[in-house]
Amino acid sequence: MKPIVLVLFPQEYDELALVPLEASHSEYEFVREGFDLFTFPSNARLLWFNVELFVQKLARKYRTRKIVAVVSTHEQFGALAASLVAEKLGLPGAPLKGLLTAQHKYLARQIHLDALPDNVPPFCGFRYDADVTKAITINYPIFVKPVKAAFSVLAKRCTDEAALREHLKFRIWEKIIIKRLTRPFRRVSVKHIDCEIDADCFIAEGCVDGALQFCVDGYAHNGTVSILGTIDSVMYPGTNAFMRFEYPSQLAPHHVEKLEAVAKRAVEAVGLTHGIFNVELFFDPKTERITIIEINPRMAGQFSDLYERVDGKSLWALELDLALGKTPVWPRREGQFGSAASFVFREFGDAIKQPPPEQGQSWLINTYPDAKLFLDIKHSTSRARETKWLGTYRYALVHMGGTGHDDLMARFANVCEHLDFDGKASPETVSRWQILRRSF
Repeated sequence: MKPIVLVLFPQEYDELALVPLEASHSEYEFVREGFDLFTFPSNARLLWFNVELFVQKLARKYRTRKIVAVVSTHEQFGALAASLVAEKLGLPGAPLKGLLTAQHKYLARQIHLDALPDNVPPFCGFRYDADVTKAITINYPIFVKPVKAAFSVLAKRCTDEAALREHLKFRIWEKIIIKRLTRPFRRVSVKHIDCEIDADCFIAEGCVDGALQFCVDGYAHNGTVSILGTIDSVMYPGTNAFMRFEYPSQLAPHHVEKLEAVAKRAVEAVGLTHGIFNVELFFDPKTERITIIEINPRMAGQFSDLYERVDGKSLWALELDLALGKTPVWPRREGQFGSAASFVFREFGDAIKQPPPEQGQSWLINTYPDAKLFLDIKHSTSRARETKWLGTYRYALVHMGGTGHDDLMARFANVCEHLDFDGKASPETVSRWQILRRSF
């Protein structure tokens, strides 16, 4: 039997990248393990999920097979599980303590305050049921988020104490879900890192208003940190909701160099010595100050094909190299396109979305063969929960490339003319698309 590459908690865009990867590495069997965190009944496993038990079961399940690599892009459970499996089997992987430190937003802040004091905002930690009058020790407005979370869940800007109290009003079932989401990390972290603020707590940070947001991607190999590139994280105007992720960055090259230098030092400070990482940062164009948002100690799966379109190699191919213990080789600007983006479709109100008609989807495939449409349409309770926790509802992604930034935007504007998620091409629908096009 073929040696196994274990893929933990794969997501939809991961599966797209895995198809050519499996074809080019036919000497391995790629085995998926994990469950979908957002689809019932699969997500019911969240109620009793124990990551350490999950790892033990995997070891037993494949004890007669040879596992040669373990990979994951999943922030909530996958990256942690992959690190535990790699440690247990003696495989190359992200060091457990470094991964836990990076994912623990409060502890990472403390470390960066010592290592990069000019790149850290004021911050404090508190429990969701604390007396916020006493617990919040920094000035409003503040940006609040869980110490351990993913997908921007429960992250919100609060202008004053009243807004914070309103944000922290959770129903019983919401408290249960929050605790179940953090429990795997909490159980492992208490054994390996020491911090007075645990995974069930929140972190409040001083707001960095007027700044632009970026992602710096890179990897560590044998303790050496290397940078892959910088991606623009563009928001819907007047919100903190992502509108598109574009590579390469449109920021001036000398500013990109400074962002990448801060990201490199931030990763080194938390002890990430192996694996792909993604560092989120703010850049204030007026003061040129750079502020660290957080480190994601895993590959950003959503960006994998953006790099492939521009540089000629997917992040997934790099991920597999690192997991197999191979010395990475990364090309530069050898892809088909000069620019690429992941465009995010969001609903800010109560409109119900549905998949575009087959005719529209066929038009997309025929007109732009490189474009990929990912549908993320939810209904009733799931949609309402996402809107409450995130402030918006993400219902689709479109990934595509262009010869350069202007061509990319023109191509996407054409896509907006042809994809209808509202079920009717009414004047109101056309008007909304025109507003969306101007925003992009």
